Amino acid sequence: MSQARGRYDFCIGLVLAMSSSIFIGGSFILKKKGLLRLARKGSMRAGQGGHAYLKEWLWWAGLLSMGAGEVANFAAYAFAPATLVTPLGALSVLVSAILSSFFLNEKLNLHGKIGCLLSILGSTVMVIHAPQEEEVETLDEMSNKLRDPGFVVFATLVVIVSLILIVVVGPRHGQTNILVYITICSVIGALSVSCVKGLGIAIKELFAGKPVLKRPLSWILLLSLIVCVSTQINYLNRALDIFNTSIVTPIYYVIFTTSVLTCSAILFKEWQHMAADDIIGTFSGFLTIIVGIFLLHAFKDVNFTLANLPVSLRKDDRAANGSLLSTYDCFNHDEESSTCVSEIQSTESLSARRNGSLSAY
Repeated sequence: MSQARGRYDFCIGLVLAMSSSIFIGGSFILKKKGLLRLARKGSMRAGQGGHAYLKEWLWWAGLLSMGAGEVANFAAYAFAPATLVTPLGALSVLVSAILSSFFLNEKLNLHGKIGCLLSILGSTVMVIHAPQEEEVETLDEMSNKLRDPGFVVFATLVVIVSLILIVVVGPRHGQTNILVYITICSVIGALSVSCVKGLGIAIKELFAGKPVLKRPLSWILLLSLIVCVSTQINYLNRALDIFNTSIVTPIYYVIFTTSVLTCSAILFKEWQHMAADDIIGTFSGFLTIIVGIFLLHAFKDVNFTLANLPVSLRKDDRAANGSLLSTYDCFNHDEESSTCVSEIQSTESLSARRNGSLSAY
């Protein structure tokens, strides 16, 4: 009965996590559509300090969609392991990229399509190999986990490292090093996920009729969550304001998810009851998602499609095979002789440089 219940909760958490990604990914499109509509009307843009978007219903629809996604994500932690829920957050990036190609006319190049496919495959692998049962089901169990020496040491290190980055490193290198602000919000995010997990358990007990509001732990978790989330938002906004979004997003995803997986392994010990093939499958799925997100963001401004692939291959073959074919074409097409001669010379020059010939210079 307990195993069936755990499987049922796992499925609920999975559906909530995927729904969260769909709502959050769609929210970016709705907000963008609203802002573009305002720009066409000539209203002052948000980046210039304008607030006309508050009168645009599409923007409000995007805000409500994001709120629904965050609520679903919050609830997912109460049913499914953090090892599963956190990496699936990458699907929101995937949903946003796909929808933008349809509704915002933003072209998704070959790298982006491969990245989307890899993200889906990686998420599928993680779902298959993720731990199925919860290790913590009550606030009493959560309290015992939080007092575990391993987690106390981990939380202390996170706080110390964050304070050093905020007080010492941030003012000196935050404007030039992209890792400073991203590391702050990522490691703090690991603690915020733990707080969300605890509050999710508290809400489940509250609906079960237990006196959760009288427990000091519930309020400690809520206060800690507010502090952690405020810090995350502050430093993530700083990173986005200074550095390119296409660079910030994949780096933040990798460091944040790695921090959460580490915290989850120490606090909930979800890995102890997993077989070796499931552990390998989980990490393989995670790495596949990382590669997919990287391809989706790093090359999004490169105009490269399947139609360009044969042209690239032909150019490579021509360079590899030398100038024999080009010479033959030149003798049979007089009208293109001047063009072919120049191509032959450039190919010979390239070959000479590759072979170290001084005559090329």
